Amino acid sequence: MDARTHFEGKKITVMGLGLLGRGLGDIQYLAEMGAELIVTDLKTEEQLQTSLDALKEFSNITYVLGEHRLEDFRNRDMVIKAAGVPMDSPYISEARDHAVPVKMSSSLFAEIAQIPIIGVTGTRGKSTTTHMIHAILERAGKKVLLGGNIRGVSTLALLPQVEEDSIALMELDSWQLQGFGEAQISPTISVFTTFFPDHLNYYKDNLDVYLADKANIFLFQKPGDTLVLGSQCAGLIQGKYSGLMQGWVSIAGADDLPNNLVLKIPGEHNRYDAALAKRAAEALHIDSDVALAALREFGGVPGRLELVRTVDDVQYYNDTTATTPDAALAALQALGETYAGKVILIMGGADKNLDMNEFLKAVPEYTKRVELLAGTGTERIREHLPDAEVFDTLVAAVGNARRHAQPGDVILFSPAFASFGMFTNEFDRGDQFNALVHSF
Repeated sequence: MDARTHFEGKKITVMGLGLLGRGLGDIQYLAEMGAELIVTDLKTEEQLQTSLDALKEFSNITYVLGEHRLEDFRNRDMVIKAAGVPMDSPYISEARDHAVPVKMSSSLFAEIAQIPIIGVTGTRGKSTTTHMIHAILERAGKKVLLGGNIRGVSTLALLPQVEEDSIALMELDSWQLQGFGEAQISPTISVFTTFFPDHLNYYKDNLDVYLADKANIFLFQKPGDTLVLGSQCAGLIQGKYSGLMQGWVSIAGADDLPNNLVLKIPGEHNRYDAALAKRAAEALHIDSDVALAALREFGGVPGRLELVRTVDDVQYYNDTTATTPDAALAALQALGETYAGKVILIMGGADKNLDMNEFLKAVPEYTKRVELLAGTGTERIREHLPDAEVFDTLVAAVGNARRHAQPGDVILFSPAFASFGMFTNEFDRGDQFNALVHSF
């Protein structure tokens, strides 16, 4: 579809350029559509150089870097805020005080595209579930556009690919769902995988606010829409939002899969995700045999318990997106089904104020050794892992793990903490790990 009329000549402030590619793609698309852009980011020109280089051809972009200015949020046709910018930001308040609409990329796409949307959220499992649904839809011959919280993908830039029979599939984090709440829309088919404590630093230890953001995935559904709830969180969500669900509610869990379905990726948590993906496909009337065939062939998502390589009979797994103890515990349990006591765990990073007790109790059960990456979270738990060494670089941590590995062991990189400090983000962290393993 041609969405030029929505943007051409419009004065738009984009709050957040970043380095993941999503903001970059949004800005490229808006510039191509003829918008008059102010791009503002707290990062400096030096930090954002790779993104700036990709935009150097556009003369209709003004940059304000290393700061935000209140004047850039007045007298504009629109502000597009990046995920992670607090809704109570003084700059967002300034826009609202001056009657400037505040939008977000994924929800703005949904407003303009007007096609069926499948949205997937949850603390854990949303990426794998999203990609499983994508595999099913492609096998079923659907025209599917994959966006939302996908690395390097601008959802807005998918607008030219929209056709009458297209379906949009979006992985949506709590921040992106703020945009859906602001626009008072929800996906046609919504999947809510799990709910655990996370992002407590952002949400100031208020889990109800975190859940409220995620609940936007279903709060504005209409009769005839579908909400698929994972069994882990169904009771909580139905209890808190009883009477506010307009769509048909379906609950699914790992036990709903056929016993003879064998997945390529290990772990009960992946079977759970597969059950949710299959249930979402059923809402689109996709044949069960097609869905099961796609799930059997599904090879996983990069950075999520990803088998990178086997070297000298030692397997190396990249689980960099395990930024919480619950996610890292799921990885240990999945590999522990076969390799309990043979896992060398590389973990550590920036603190998110999450409860580590259950995870720390399980570590000795599944691991033979732990290597720690320096960080605020590592300092908090260090006394509970007295035999673990702390390293200032990933190279040193991986090298030490490799020296202690024996044939038949597994080296698992599942940090359990955020990436801030040593890495640009969790994807950079995983990329560095993969590069190291491939250099052996």
